[in-house]
Amino acid sequence: MEKSLNTTMEEFGGRVASVWQGMRPATKKLVERALQTASPPRAMQYDARAEWELSRLLAALEDQAVETREKMSAEQTATLRRMAETCAAVLHAQARSAESFEQLLIRALRTSDYARVDLLADSLASRLAPPEISELARSSNVVVRAIAYETLALAPTSVLVRLLTDPVDAEVARFALYIQAEEYGSEEARWVLETLESAEEEE
Repeated sequence: MEKSLNTTMEEFGGRVASVWQGMRPATKKLVERALQTASPPRAMQYDARAEWELSRLLAALEDQAVETREKMSAEQTATLRRMAETCAAVLHAQARSAESFEQLLIRALRTSDYARVDLLADSLASRLAPPEISELARSSNVVVRAIAYETLALAPTSVLVRLLTDPVDAEVARFALYIQAEEYGSEEARWVLETLESAEEEE
């Protein structure tokens, strides 16, 4: 499997082959196992290096698909698409960063795969720490921002209050509190906002 997969990656071009060869054997095995089974990868012990490697591989595969769309045969196109889908699924199982989730969400939005968008959105709260979700809320993509804010608005108010203490996350937390108060009728969130406004007026 290793030799065959190495050959396949080389056929996808220099960048894909280079990224693949630079990956650790343990990360390669995650991709190989996923290709051999029809079931989606399960959440696994977190490995930040594996997440980074998978993110780079997915980006290389996606770029290659765009650059060589006219030159590839139908079989090569299908193989490349399957490889990218598998890599995306493994990355989702491993992802714990805003960057990876943004990459996966934008990819799903680009292909109008709304079932995948929902799946990714539903896993945000359990997979990302609040500061990471806050980072997603600052994405340049309006849909990604909306998903992140919705996730934060469903978090306990105490989580948002903790984010208020960080100057980077404070603005995001404040808007999420506004959503809690106005759209979900949270009296606790309303009280926090009123307290903040009173404090600012006193200053």
